[in-house]
Amino acid sequence: MTFRDYISVSTGNLWRMKLRATLTVAGVVIAIAAFIAIMSYGVGLQQNITEQYENLGLVNTMMVYPPRDQQKVDTANIVINQEMVDSITALPGVRLVYPFNEFNVTITTADTSITTKAQALSVTALQTKAFSDLAAGETFGNDSAKYILATEALLHDLAIESADSLIGDTLIVSIDVASLDSAIARVPQTMLENIHDRAANIRMDSLRNRDYLMHLVHAELKVAMTGFMDGLMNARKTVSDTLVVSGVLRGRFGGPLRLKPIIIPIATGRNFASAGYSGDPVNMLGAMYDGSIFEAPSDSSRTFPKLTLELDPHHAYEPIRDTIEALGFRTFSFAEQLKEIRRFFIYFDLGLAVVGMIALVTAALGIVNTMVMSIVERTREIGVLKSLGAGERDIRILFLVESGLIGIIGAIIGIIGGWMISRVASIIARTIMEREGIPPMELFALPLWLIATALGFALAVSLIAGYYPASRAARIDPVNALRGE
Repeated sequence: MTFRDYISVSTGNLWRMKLRATLTVAGVVIAIAAFIAIMSYGVGLQQNITEQYENLGLVNTMMVYPPRDQQKVDTANIVINQEMVDSITALPGVRLVYPFNEFNVTITTADTSITTKAQALSVTALQTKAFSDLAAGETFGNDSAKYILATEALLHDLAIESADSLIGDTLIVSIDVASLDSAIARVPQTMLENIHDRAANIRMDSLRNRDYLMHLVHAELKVAMTGFMDGLMNARKTVSDTLVVSGVLRGRFGGPLRLKPIIIPIATGRNFASAGYSGDPVNMLGAMYDGSIFEAPSDSSRTFPKLTLELDPHHAYEPIRDTIEALGFRTFSFAEQLKEIRRFFIYFDLGLAVVGMIALVTAALGIVNTMVMSIVERTREIGVLKSLGAGERDIRILFLVESGLIGIIGAIIGIIGGWMISRVASIIARTIMEREGIPPMELFALPLWLIATALGFALAVSLIAGYYPASRAARIDPVNALRGE
């Protein structure tokens, strides 16, 4: 028998038992549709995450942090300063290094004033993928430009709906910095407060006692230090700059890079930083500890909470990570995180596949039942075929082709059904996302390899299910089959 003969005979047999064949195929359809729907969800999630990493350029991005426990003696001097930035920039495979330079600022427009956070970045940093998606306008041209780059987070804070309407607007950006002059001026004011009460409590007969005298000195120094810290923390001066909005970055920036609502040129950030200490009390306490608080802040003395590195995509990130960690710093590689995410999705997809395979195995039992019933009903036909010269191999192949046809037909219809289910679910999900103000994304994907896998699984399970009935049919004695009829 030729392959065409097998197909012709098998198709005719399935057509004769339409109801039973239809119900069996329906079981395969349901199993494959479920398999396609759940697997396409897993694949869609993985593709979404991978695309976001690639679109933002995160695959080639690494973060560098100081040691976690700065209280230890061996890590106390490991800080991220300009010298360390220059050292890391010189490492092979590092294309760009920019520090996280954050400020608490006040934005004032014609009729609105809000307090928010700003981040200083260089023009070189703005040329990376993470900052390439502009909703309107353009990035500022140089590091000394009097322009500002806003994000959609600032639009939300200012209650502005259109990004284009903000382009060209003038914003006054101001920052409150700690003034050493104000801190020193507050000392005598504080010491003069309640001086009569403190003088009245002095025991004159104990002034010759050295311990009592030291106690008085310490008490007065404490009052002086209280005044100094009060002036340093509360009597701040305001430094302002007038900037024009040149562009608005698209997207929600609460993600891995954690960009702030506004981005200012690096020169403006340096002017703010050199004006005094602001925002972070830890920096001021550290400056007091090493004595640098009595000096004007400079790039060489400034420390940063973290660095962002853009790596050469053709250079392995592991040597760079190992070198930086050998210096005592902590690193976070988005490429390594993506590798872990992909490893997770392998197990996630396997779990989904198991659920789909359970449904497919259930359908396989229906195939076994259909084929066994077919043997009982076609015993004479099998006997006739064998009497005409068909061997056990021909009978076995004939029944395997029938079970394979059930699997293939069910798989094709099931793939179409699963795709339709995923489309309906995707429309519902996107509608809910838009209603909740979430940027819509495609949660399902149906690549060719998934279609081929579904066809392969359906065919393999159908053939396995049909093997026992086919072997049983092949062993039928033609004499007994014809005599029984």
